[in-house]
Amino acid sequence: MAKAIEKWVEKIAALTQPKEIFWCDGSEKEAYKIIEKGIKEEKIGNMPIFHKLNQKSWPFSYLHRSHPLDVARTENLTFVCHPDKETSGPNNNWMPEKEAKEKLISLTKGCMKGKTMYVLPFIMGHPQSPFSKCCVQVTDISYVAISMRIMTRLGADALKIIGNSDNFIKGLHSIGDLDPKKRFIMHFPHENLVWSIGSGYGGNALLGKKCISLRLASWIGFKEGWLAEHMIIIGVEDQNGNITYLVAALPSACGKTNLALLKSTLKGYKVWTLGDDIAWLYIGEDGRLWAINPEMGFFGVAPGTNPKTNPIMMETLKKGSFFPTLFTNTALDIDKNEPWWEDLTTNYPKNLLDWQGNKFIDHNTKAAHPNSRFTVSITQCPTLSKEFFNPKGVPISAIILGGRRASLAPLVYESLDWQHGVFLGAMMGSETTSAASHKVGVLRRDPMAMLPFCGYNMGDYFGHWLEIGKRLKNPPKIFFVNWFRKDKDGKYLWPGFGENIRVLKWITERTQNKIDAEETSIGYLPKFSDFELSGLNISKEKFKSLFSIDKKSWNNELMEAEAFFEKFGSKMPLQLKEEFNILEKKLNG
Repeated sequence: MAKAIEKWVEKIAALTQPKEIFWCDGSEKEAYKIIEKGIKEEKIGNMPIFHKLNQKSWPFSYLHRSHPLDVARTENLTFVCHPDKETSGPNNNWMPEKEAKEKLISLTKGCMKGKTMYVLPFIMGHPQSPFSKCCVQVTDISYVAISMRIMTRLGADALKIIGNSDNFIKGLHSIGDLDPKKRFIMHFPHENLVWSIGSGYGGNALLGKKCISLRLASWIGFKEGWLAEHMIIIGVEDQNGNITYLVAALPSACGKTNLALLKSTLKGYKVWTLGDDIAWLYIGEDGRLWAINPEMGFFGVAPGTNPKTNPIMMETLKKGSFFPTLFTNTALDIDKNEPWWEDLTTNYPKNLLDWQGNKFIDHNTKAAHPNSRFTVSITQCPTLSKEFFNPKGVPISAIILGGRRASLAPLVYESLDWQHGVFLGAMMGSETTSAASHKVGVLRRDPMAMLPFCGYNMGDYFGHWLEIGKRLKNPPKIFFVNWFRKDKDGKYLWPGFGENIRVLKWITERTQNKIDAEETSIGYLPKFSDFELSGLNISKEKFKSLFSIDKKSWNNELMEAEAFFEKFGSKMPLQLKEEFNILEKKLNG
């Protein structure tokens, strides 16, 4: 056993005082031993940690119900504690390290009494990749132990790579007593440490997820010269068998997972999946941008997922394998002993328990929590790219950014160049969803879908993007998408889902310089003649509505973005201020 890890675990055990320490090796036998413990021994309130589902229809699947007040990321209780406040930036909550540690120690002291401490050694990224990071998390709940086994490369390999070194990322987690007033998710980037207390929800408790793979990794990337991004990675194969690799950043519940597992409606086209949430981007020896996925699983939103909207994900969920599949805060069909959520089927099951385990009666409410989730291994995905297992990753030809906008943004447009693309990405806004604890439907600035996850000042983050672009020999083109544009009657103009392959086709053809585009004030738009619309009921007039640019609305957007940029003061790159002035002149020229 690596001495530095043993020493750290002993230190944490002395603080938390667990009944026993369980070192996880990542084996299948071990996983089911932990699940049995979660069924028979561990509880949240009166609820067992796991409920075994129908194993014929949902192989190796289990239901977990979290505490009713612990169902989403709690951004107001998430802190990034750099030594100084300016480095953390206005995009992060900050607390002086001494104060933060005093609070955490007080809340964590003795928090694991009578419980098992699970020690989880894991690797983010391919073990042979020079960009992979070794980590160790401790937790006192079996749900996190099993989830981390699904989401990361957990096991003895991490211990072998770490050896006697103390160069590993540390994660301390306990559910505590699940009191929201005693809940904190604290990051100490200069120590490579995440300390989470009081929550068992995914983004707050699975520390390899947003905490390490984005907040800490973005800071590490800033220092080392690479990017940690909230992005999917896909390969788009055309009718000639050529594959173009893309990354895409979309805020939660904006079609990101559907795009990562898209089932093409165009003959000869196919989408290969490499990741649905996180991309680590680095400059290769060839001067191109390359991407790896540091994760091993999907942690997706259940409501809205069904055989029509995402058939590939449904197949993934029902495949069953070496890894269990977990459902969190979905409803339960009592008669079939199956998970259920809104839009899974047309009709409600006759006998249904809601996400809190109560008899579901009121159809004016939701049976499944709007942010209910599934956790499933990426190895079960039928469209998994063989390049997923390549330690080098894949070369990226295009970057797609987007969000949920009922108006303003066209279906797809291309930036004029890298700097222009970074500027447009920096002013990105999206209408909010239930994935975080805030109001739904409010416009929120979310640059590159990274606002809640950037582990340092976003002014420096924008500058880092610009520097990466300068170092690239052939920078990927940057595109923007919006599947959610509506007409005057509030109906969606674009069918979305599998039809989004038509947008990806246009994007890949632009990266290959096969087709021209129309230059506008905001960037390049598709020409009607170049956009594949066969089989769709979209007239030339409707096409114009999908791509119309309302200058008044864009001027309002600029003014709101300017107020957002001002938060970063002198940290805001001058190049982006120049781009702001250029766009303003174009809109009012």
